[in-house]
Amino acid sequence: MAFSLRQLQYFVAVAENGSVSSAAHTLSISQSTVTEALRELELDLGFKLLERHARGADLTLKGHHFLRHARKILGDVADARRALAGPETAALTGRLSVGVTPLVAGYIYSDLIARFRRAFPGIAVEAVEDAADYLEHLLVGGELDVAVMVLPPGRQSAALQTETVEVSPYRVWLPLGHAALAEERVSLRDLSAEPHVLLTVDEIAEASEIVWRRLGIRPPVAFRTRSVEAVRSLVATGAGVAVLPDLTYRPWSLEGDKIEARTLVDDVPAVEVATAWRRGSPLSAAASGFVSIAATRHAGRGR
Repeated sequence: MAFSLRQLQYFVAVAENGSVSSAAHTLSISQSTVTEALRELELDLGFKLLERHARGADLTLKGHHFLRHARKILGDVADARRALAGPETAALTGRLSVGVTPLVAGYIYSDLIARFRRAFPGIAVEAVEDAADYLEHLLVGGELDVAVMVLPPGRQSAALQTETVEVSPYRVWLPLGHAALAEERVSLRDLSAEPHVLLTVDEIAEASEIVWRRLGIRPPVAFRTRSVEAVRSLVATGAGVAVLPDLTYRPWSLEGDKIEARTLVDDVPAVEVATAWRRGSPLSAAASGFVSIAATRHAGRGR
């Protein structure tokens, strides 16, 4: 295969932005440059990565699988550059205690820890998953060096220093063929009679319920669950709709059923994922390296 890193970067940008035009704007290049790079990449691979439509572009099933590999390749290259630029990190030894909230554990942590281990092979990492409030307790008590958490909306802890890893807007998930898919933007008011599937981790369900109260609606709740995959399967089979942050969105359920997502008209504050550590406490070299690697993820997704 002869595809280039630039082609992979453009593909990842389109996948993350949902359209060629948005990706081109993010990358500060022309749409034709992105389109040509994607065409050459698909020719080289021998299969379609994206389905183009009037609203933008959706990943095909093969495109969804290839996206994971593309991100890994780009991450490996970034880690190689970092390792060569700072060879002293390879000699660092010790331990690092990390805490993560549930969504971070499922969608962000594996990438961060893989990159950290490549850059700091001599550091042994111990990790624990729990709710943000308890992780804060462990950080303040000195039992964790650093945490990666979904920050509770509207609440800033005076005890913690934080640095953004990712900001993920909410969208509504809909089954294939749903009437609301005719619109590019959807209001929860128009879905007030629809059963909703609520994700009860990292205060995701609370975000929907806050908007319901503000709109004066109370949709029926079909199911409450701590499993994103359960939400995905239930939406895909038409059991209900769901409002979740984009970091959890995948267009296919485990059973292979398609899910569509639409932007919300309603104001739902985006989910912020951040690294956190005890305010006023100096970071160890290992913890500082971890925070730095997490920050480059944010910068990479924002380009």
